[in-house]
Amino acid sequence: MTARPLDVLESALEEPVTVTLKDDRSFYGLLLGYDQHMNAVLGVPPEPMETAGTETVENTTIIRGDNVVMIRK
Repeated sequence: MTARPLDVLESALEEPVTVTLKDDRSFYGLLLGYDQHMNAVLGVPPEPMETAGTETVENTTIIRGDNVVMIRK
């Protein structure tokens, strides 16, 4: 049985995730919330990510779901 996308997001709440956008930017932060449109709220992660091209969130950040290509743990 495959999980539905929102079920996957539910399991990732309060965990660090990387959100990749249509313009190839990536943001790393703690997934604090989301909605049915895949709008995501990211908070400051416990440890910064040191991957080139990925920006670590420094404040609470809201990402509009229209721009999201991928969210991964």
